[in-house]
Parts: sequence; structure tokens; C-alpha cells
Amino acid sequence: MTEATCRRELELEVPADEMEKAMAKIAKEFARVARVPGFRPGKAPVTLIRRRFADDIKAEALQSIVPERLEAALTEQKLVPVTQPSVDKVDFDPTGLLKFRASFEVLPEFELKPYKGLEVEVPALEVTEKHVDDTLEEMRERAATSAPVEGRPAQDGDFVQMKLSGTPHGGVGEPVEAENVLCHLGSEETLDAFNEHLRGVQAGEHKRFDVKYPDDYPDAKLGGKTYTYAVEVTAIKEKRKPELNDEFAKDVNAESLTELREKVQKDLEAVRDRRQKELAQEKIVDAVVGAYDFPVPEALVEHQMDVRVERTVRTLAAQGVDPRAVNVDWAALRRRHQDNAVKDVRAELILDRIATAENIDVSDADVDAEIEHLASHTGEGAAAVRARLTKQGALDRMKSKLRSDKTIDWLYQNSQIRATTEPKQSEK
Repeated sequence: MTEATCRRELELEVPADEMEKAMAKIAKEFARVARVPGFRPGKAPVTLIRRRFADDIKAEALQSIVPERLEAALTEQKLVPVTQPSVDKVDFDPTGLLKFRASFEVLPEFELKPYKGLEVEVPALEVTEKHVDDTLEEMRERAATSAPVEGRPAQDGDFVQMKLSGTPHGGVGEPVEAENVLCHLGSEETLDAFNEHLRGVQAGEHKRFDVKYPDDYPDAKLGGKTYTYAVEVTAIKEKRKPELNDEFAKDVNAESLTELREKVQKDLEAVRDRRQKELAQEKIVDAVVGAYDFPVPEALVEHQMDVRVERTVRTLAAQGVDPRAVNVDWAALRRRHQDNAVKDVRAELILDRIATAENIDVSDADVDAEIEHLASHTGEGAAAVRARLTKQGALDRMKSKLRSDKTIDWLYQNSQIRATTEPKQSEK
């Protein structure tokens, strides 16, 4: 193994006498079943069989003896390939001597460096009164209702309900007809033309105005086109948020506003604690992995790059986006993941060695708990989840992930974490 790679190459030989024995044995097998004109089955001379089926006998001999010799060499040199060995440069010379080369990758050899009692700093995450107030305001927003506006014209923040008919300029584009459209005045998603012409309208009013859509408008049918719209305002509505009082608190399962504030405070603190632990664990893993610079198998890096791209595809699909319709250079995206993929593989190898050193393993109970957790999120039964993971060959990957997670948690428990509020000095 060279300094920069985990690739190994073995130049192997099989003596002529061994090849002769192997071929003689195979020739006898051929002789028992081969059909040769002029001879009854199984009665043709072996010498004739070897001449007549020379290429087939040679091929079968290679298929049997090459794997055997390679396996013996791997065992002798105590090598464990992480990829299927590739055999080339096969040379079967006239003397009967067989030579061939086997290429494969192995896991890197490295000595564990100190990993206990690491000291890491993480930013102190505080939960302030403003955080509580903001969360309560978000709860009010989610509980808001829509109510008709009376006695005043439409203003920013209102919703203008309207019938709408649009005609494209120059006949380029399809007409637009809509019976019930809601336009949120003053919001970021509303085009300026709608804000300008609908601000100040009242129910029953009619408006006519032009709208120029930007070239990059999300709806490609409208992008870059100009429409003349005829609008009939059918209603003006405003969002009404509930008062922040004891009655609102009871609607969200708290006895009083005081209790609701306390509950929100505790929930935010729990989120903070989880986030702070995650930050600490990330720094611990970075510190552990950063102490090493050994090469990693290219095959494992390639696999990890695939995993990262697949993760992106699943995220898009979960958002309702067809990955095939996205203008993405997937090959370039995959290449951009290479450096992080190398770090991921190196981290996995180091964590695996630490887990072995500290006797950290995954129990059946750990696996059962994770399967139950997955089942609760997918709506499947635990047995169905286990069967699916087993069929996909993902159960072992799940166990490996659980083992890594337990190892990271062990490192966290055996490290010194300091939360700091000191601002970092800016680089000059």
C-alpha cells in the first residue's frame, strides 16, 4: 500500500506442474461426458479430449485455480479486500506456467491517537424572553382566522378576494380566467403591479391594469409576458390573531398564559440543549478525525458520494419536486461532494476502531427501538419495517449507523465541553 492510496496489487504465479494437475483433472471430467464422433460417451481417449477441448479445459482450469491461488495469497499476507479483486495480465506461457495480477483495495492501517478527555468549546445558546415572545407570536399566527373587512378600503396585510380575467399582449400566451383568487397585499410573493392597483380598493369595485411578469417567474407560462387584467373585487379580508390571554392558552392545552409561557420556555430549552449537544458532538468528531490523514479506499468514497447525491434526490422528492425536471449538473454535484465523502469515510473507519477498542456494540434492543422509531414515522408496523430493511440489505447499514452514533455519544460523555459567550476575534 503506497502512501496515497489503499490500492494493492499482487503478482502471482501458478507452477506448471500445478496447472498440469488441474487441467488433467478437468480433462478426465470432460472425458466422462463429452460426445466425440466415433466413440461411445465416456470412451474417448483423454489425449484426444485434451486436444479437442483444449480451450475449454484451459478456461475452466483458470476459473478454478485463479481464485484458489488468490485466496491463499490473501490469507498468507493477511489482507482483507474491501472490493472484489480485479484480475488482469493473465499469461499462460508455453511451458505451462501461469502468471496473473490481482488488484483490489484494502482498509488503511493506522494507530489510534488519544481520543478520551477531549476539550471542546461550543457557543452558549440562550433562551431569552424574546425567544418565548416570538414563539407565542408564531402560535398566534398559526391560530389566526380570516374575517371580512368593513368600513375601510384594502391595505397592506389584507387579502383581496377577486374574480380575474387576463388577456396576453400581442396574443402571446394563454388567457387567464379565475373565479376565486386571494391576493395578499404588500407581501413578498405579490407582484408590485397587484399591490399598486389593489391597494385602497373596496368590495364590489372593478379594476383594469397591466402586469409585466419577470422572465424568471415560477410559472413558465407567464414568465416574460405582459397581461391586461380585468378584476372584480368580491371581498376584502383580514387576518385576525387571537388575543394572547388565558383563553388562548387553554386552546393550546395550557391552564393559563403563565403556564403556557413556562411550557414554551421548557420546550425551547430542550431544543437548545439538543442543539448544543449536536454542536459539541460535531466538534468532537472534527477534533478526532482532524488528527488523521491516512488514505481511504476509493470504492468507499465513491459509495459515500452516491449516498450524498441520493440524499439530495430524496429531499427534492419529499418537497414534491421531480429531480429529473431540475436543471442540475448531477455529475458536477457529485464531484463537489468528494472532499466531504473522504472525511465521512475516514470518520467511519476511526469511529469503528474506537468502538472496537471500547467494546461499544449494538444490542437487539437498540435495533428494536430504532425500528419502532422508524415505524412511528412511516405509519408501517415494526415487522413490516424490519422486513423491508432486510430485503433492501439496509439492516446492517442501520446497525453500523447506530454503532457510530453510540460511539459519538460515548466520546461526548468522555469529553470536557465548555460553553462560551466570548465573541470570536475577527481575522485581520
